[in-house]
Amino acid sequence: MTATLTATGTGRPGRTRRAARPRALTRASGLGLGVAMTWFSLLVLIPLAAVVVKAAGGGWATFQETLTNPQTLAALRLTVATSLVVTALNMVMGTVIAWVLVRDRFWGRRVLDVVIDIPFALPTIVAGLVLLSLYGAESPLGVDVANTRASVFLAIAFVTLPFIVRTVQPVLEELERDVEEAAASLGATPATTFRRVVLPALVPAIFAGAALSFARGISEYGSLVLLSGNLPNRTEVTSVRVLTYLEGGNAAGAAALATIMLVVALLAIVALDMTQRRVSRRA
Repeated sequence: MTATLTATGTGRPGRTRRAARPRALTRASGLGLGVAMTWFSLLVLIPLAAVVVKAAGGGWATFQETLTNPQTLAALRLTVATSLVVTALNMVMGTVIAWVLVRDRFWGRRVLDVVIDIPFALPTIVAGLVLLSLYGAESPLGVDVANTRASVFLAIAFVTLPFIVRTVQPVLEELERDVEEAAASLGATPATTFRRVVLPALVPAIFAGAALSFARGISEYGSLVLLSGNLPNRTEVTSVRVLTYLEGGNAAGAAALATIMLVVALLAIVALDMTQRRVSRRA
C-alpha cells in the first residue's frame, strides 16, 4: 500500500503525496561506493576473513584447546576485565575532561587540548617506555607498579583515554546553550539541566567512544610489553598470548585466539550500541 501524507495540518483535507523512495545511485556515487568498499575489503574484510578461515581450518578442536588452556584463559580474563573497568572509568573521566575543555576557560587550556592526543601520536612501545620510566622500579614519583596487574590497567587507561574525549568534545561544542538557559530560567538546577538536557545529547558520543576504547583495550600490546612483564597467569594479556602461539609455531591456535577476541569485540560493540539506544529512549 502506498503511504500518503497530508499536506495541511488544519483538519481540512489536503493534497497527498507519495512517501519518498530511495534514489538510485548516480554514476559518480556508484563509483565512489565501489572504490570505498574495495578499499575497505582490502584493509579489513579480507584480512579478518583470512584469520577466521585459518582458525576454522583446525576445526572445533583448535578452539576447544585454546579455550581450555589455563594460561590462555587467564590472559582472556585479565584483558577483558581490565578493558571493561578502564572503559567504564573513561566514560566518566573522558566526559569530564571534554566538558572542561569546551565549557571552561583557563590558562593552559590549549596546551591540555594538545596533550590529550599524545597517546594517539606516540608509538605504543614508546608509550610503554614512558610508563616504565614513571611507574617502574626507578620511578621519580616513588610509584612502582611494574610486573603487576595494576600496570596492565595503567597502560590500557593511558592509550584509551583520548577516544571518549575526542568523541564527546565536538558534540559539546555544537550543543546549543539556549535550551540550557531556558531550563535554568524555569528553575532547573545545574544538575537537573545536565541530566535532562545535556546528557541525552552526549549519550551517543559517549558510547561510541566507549566502543572504541574497549576495542583498543583488548588489543593493546606495545605499551604493555615493558611495564607488565608478560608474566604467565598474572600479567600476560591476549595480544602477548597470540604472539606466544606464533613463536611456538601454532599458527592455528593464534588465529583461534584472534577470532575469539574478534567475537568479544563485536559482542561488546553490539551491547554498547543497544545500551546507548535504550538510554537515549529513556532520556
